[in-house]
Amino acid sequence: MIFQHRLSMNFKIFTALLLLMLLSNASLYSQQITLDRVEPPFWWVGMKNENLQLLVYGKSISLTKPEIITPGLSIVKVTKAESPNYLFVDLVVSSGATPGIYTLLFKKDGQTVQTFDYELKARRAGSVNRKGFDQSDVIYLLFPDRFANGNPGNDSHPEMLDKADRTNPDGRQGGDIQGMINKIDYISDLGFTSIWHNPLLENNQAKYSYHGYAISNFYRIDPRFGTNDDYLRFIQLSHDKGLKVIKDMIFNHCGSGHWWMNDLPWQDWINQFESYTRSNFRAGTVFDPYVSEYDQNLFQRGWFDTNMPDLNQNNPFMINYLTQNSIWWVEYADLDGIRMDTYPYPFKEGMAQWAKRLMDEYPDFTVVAESWLTEPGQVATWQRGDKLGLGYESHVTHVFDFPMYEAFRFAFNEQQGWNSGLVRFYNILSQDYLYQNPSEIVIFSDNHDGDRIFNKVNKDMRSLKLAMTFLLTTRGVPQIYNGTEIMMAGDEKVGHGDVRKPFPGGWPDDNRDAFTRDGRTEQENEIFDHIHTLLKWRKSKSVIHYGRLTHFIPHNNTYIYFRYNETEKVMVILNNSDEEQKIDIRQFAELAGGNSVGVNILDNTTYQLNNLKVPAKTGFILELK
Repeated sequence: MIFQHRLSMNFKIFTALLLLMLLSNASLYSQQITLDRVEPPFWWVGMKNENLQLLVYGKSISLTKPEIITPGLSIVKVTKAESPNYLFVDLVVSSGATPGIYTLLFKKDGQTVQTFDYELKARRAGSVNRKGFDQSDVIYLLFPDRFANGNPGNDSHPEMLDKADRTNPDGRQGGDIQGMINKIDYISDLGFTSIWHNPLLENNQAKYSYHGYAISNFYRIDPRFGTNDDYLRFIQLSHDKGLKVIKDMIFNHCGSGHWWMNDLPWQDWINQFESYTRSNFRAGTVFDPYVSEYDQNLFQRGWFDTNMPDLNQNNPFMINYLTQNSIWWVEYADLDGIRMDTYPYPFKEGMAQWAKRLMDEYPDFTVVAESWLTEPGQVATWQRGDKLGLGYESHVTHVFDFPMYEAFRFAFNEQQGWNSGLVRFYNILSQDYLYQNPSEIVIFSDNHDGDRIFNKVNKDMRSLKLAMTFLLTTRGVPQIYNGTEIMMAGDEKVGHGDVRKPFPGGWPDDNRDAFTRDGRTEQENEIFDHIHTLLKWRKSKSVIHYGRLTHFIPHNNTYIYFRYNETEKVMVILNNSDEEQKIDIRQFAELAGGNSVGVNILDNTTYQLNNLKVPAKTGFILELK
C-alpha cells in the first residue's frame, strides 16, 4: 500500500511537471512567435469566388502550422515566404458558410501558440448587382486635403509623421472626411451625380503626404482624414443624396513608409535595381512594336519617386493581395466605381487579371483607368474589347480621354487652323473608331495634376463657359475638378500646391465662404450659374447621355454638332471667334431640316433657325422644335 501510494504520488508529480513543462514551452513559443497582422482583416460569405488568401504577418510566424476546426472555412494551402515572418494562407469559403467568427489556430509542435478570430460577414443586399457610373453621370473630382476642414482636431496625429502646415503649399492643410460630409448638399445641389475623391488611405510619410498617393496601409483610412467608419458614413450620406462614390486606388506603387518595407516577404515583392532608378514615364513603350527591352523595363520597373516603391504585379501573391484589397473596399464601403491611378505603369498581365476578377465579382461595376497618353490609339489599348487586335484584353470599362485633355490646353486660345482652335476637338472625336466603346470615356478639361482650366483659357470667363458647354454636351462621362465652378486658378509651373489650393470657405478662419452665394464674387456667381444650369439640364437628358453625335467641321472657329435620338434633337453651337457668326442653317439640313426654331437652354431664349446669329465667344445649346 505504501509503495502504491508513493507510486501514485510520483505519477501525479510527474504529470504536474509535464503539464508545467508543456505550458512553459507553449509560453516560450508564444513569446518567440507573434501574430501582428492578418489581411484582409475580414471577408464575406456568398462571394462568387470562394477562394481567399490571407497575408499573415508576425515574428517567426512561418514556424507555425495554421489550422481551422470550424466547418465552412477550410485551409487548402500554406505558403512560406523568404522572410520567416510571413505566411500566405489559401482558404476556401464554402457555399454553406454562415456569417460568424472562425478561429485560426497557429500551432508549433502540436501546441497552439497564437490564435486569430477571423470574421466572415454577410454581404450587403444587392451587392452582386451593384451598378457603377455611366454617361448619365457627371463626376465631381474632390481633393480631400484641400476641400474642407470639418474637424480641425485631426489635422495632425501623434502616429503620423507629417503634421499640418497651412503655410506650406506642399504641406497638409487639414481637409478631411467630415469636411466632405459637410459639403455633400453643396455638391448635390450644384447638379453633380458622382464624386471621385483622391486617395484617403494612410500615407505615413515624413513630408508631402497630403496627396494620398504614397499609401502606407491599404486597409486603413489616414487618421488625419478620419476613420474607416467616417468613410462609410460619407458614402452612405452621399448615396442618400443620389451621389455615387468613386474611390481612387493605386496599385503601381506604395509609400516608402508602408509597414512591409522594413521586412519584405520576397525580394521581388517590389521592383528593385542596384540603386534608386526612376521610371522614364514613357507609357507608350508598353505596346510599342519596336520598343527596346531596356526602355520598357525602365518604364514598368522604375520608381515613380524616391518615396514611392514600385510594386511587382508579376509576383502572384502581390497581385492577389491587391485584387482582394479592391474587392474588399468595394464590398465593405459600398463603392460605385474605382479610378485606378497610373494604369499602364504596372505589368499589364497582372492588371488584366485584377480587372477580370473584379468584374467577375461585380459584372455591372465600372473602373476608369488613368492612361496618360496623348494619342487616341494609345489610350484605346487600355479599354476592354481589344478593338485594335493587339491580343490584350484589359477588362477595364472606362478610360480617361487624355487626348481631349490636351486639346483643352490650346483650343480656346488659337485661331482656327488645320489642327488648331476648335478643330482640335473635331479631330480627336473623329478618331473614336479606335475605341471599343467611345461612350465609355471620361472626358475632362483639368484635374489635380496639371494647370487649372481657367489658366488654360487665359482666365477668360467666356472661354471657360465655352469649355464647360462642350464638356457637358459631347460624348462620354464628364468630370469637373472642384473649384472650377468658381474659376479657381492654378499654374503647374508654380507647383502642385498652386493647382491644389484650398477651396475658400472650407476652413473656419477663411475670410470668405465661396460655398455660398454671398461669399462668391459677381463673376464667380456667373460661372457657377452657368455650370449649375448645364448640370441641372443635363441630369434628365438621355439624348445627351446616350444619344447619337454628329458633328461638322468647324468654320470661322465655330464648332457645331448635334445630339439626337428618336424623340429629341439638340444643336450645340460653340463660337470661339472674336466676331458674331451668322449660321446658315442650310448647311445642317440633314439634321435640322425639319426644324424651324430652337430654345437655348442657357437663357431660355427662342431663336429662329433661318436667322441665327451667335455672339462672339458664346455658346448656344438649342433644343430643336
